[in-house]
Amino acid sequence: MAQIVLHALVLFLFTFTPARVAEGVTLNVVNFGAQPDGETDSTNAFLSAWGRACSSTTPTTIYVPLGRFSVGKVVFKGPCKNKGITVRIDGALVASSNHDVIGNGGNWLYFDDVDGVAVIGGVLDGQGIGLWECKRSGKICPTGATNLGFSNSNNIVMNGVRSLNSQMFHIVIDRCENVRVEGVKVSAAGNSPNTDGIHVQLSSTVTILNSSIATGDDCISIGPGTTNLWIQNIACGPGHGISVGSLGKELEEAGVENVTVKAVTFAGTENGVNKVSGVEISNIKYQDIHGSSASEVAVKMNCSPKHQCSGISLEDLMLTYETKQALASCNHVGGIASGLVQPNNCF
Repeated sequence: MAQIVLHALVLFLFTFTPARVAEGVTLNVVNFGAQPDGETDSTNAFLSAWGRACSSTTPTTIYVPLGRFSVGKVVFKGPCKNKGITVRIDGALVASSNHDVIGNGGNWLYFDDVDGVAVIGGVLDGQGIGLWECKRSGKICPTGATNLGFSNSNNIVMNGVRSLNSQMFHIVIDRCENVRVEGVKVSAAGNSPNTDGIHVQLSSTVTILNSSIATGDDCISIGPGTTNLWIQNIACGPGHGISVGSLGKELEEAGVENVTVKAVTFAGTENGVNKVSGVEISNIKYQDIHGSSASEVAVKMNCSPKHQCSGISLEDLMLTYETKQALASCNHVGGIASGLVQPNNCF
């Protein structure tokens, strides 16, 4: 069993440095051959604009005007000379409706090894419906692609982005530091498979604020190696909720530390906060949680018999189930309760 320790709801300070605002250079993708007709393949135009911005030392905006731009897999590759690139989208980027085009590529729009990049506004339409149907049919299908991925990158901003119908995860933050996600809207059908809204792993100092996530899987999933993650003012649902995991798949796997989830509304979700088991968990505080449960057992904590959960704190919880008193179920859990806690704690 992997030795993994989870510490949650610990206050900490961010030393966030946003991407610099582009001042003088704007590159319109139309001038590089992109067509806003939703049909013409504009992949090379986006790559050409990126190459120009990446090689510049002047803060640069790559501008996507109104219209629908059809693009295949695009890798925005660094490192760049430029640490002030803004991708400003007024229109929509549209993947092919043929899920085989990007379905085995892992990512559709992918930033790798970049520093100081901001993605502002726009619609990213992964057109994943066909792949979901393929998966539900039991046929052999591609794994699927993430709509927007960042890897090995620092000082990243995503603001006002709308992600639609991703084939798989919508937004992935992997091996990054200093990331701010704000005003994002994610939407996919409630029965869409493996379409996590935002997935964070092996990353530090990430903030996710003021966003709306409705999808068929986790609204936000927190993977191994995540530290100093702040989640606040999120509307979550439908979906699975906010999850820490999956953890413990590998020996000596990196743990998760310093996670704060604050002012989040869960509506029509399978779970609420932090569904975890089978790993060593400690120092988690659940505070000011109110709502109604779709099942009679409103609080369920199932921890590993070998690595019991410890230091769990419940403070001011009020959960109801229809007209009945909700129940709590705990296995291998140690902690304390304070204030009004309904259902009664089961430590």
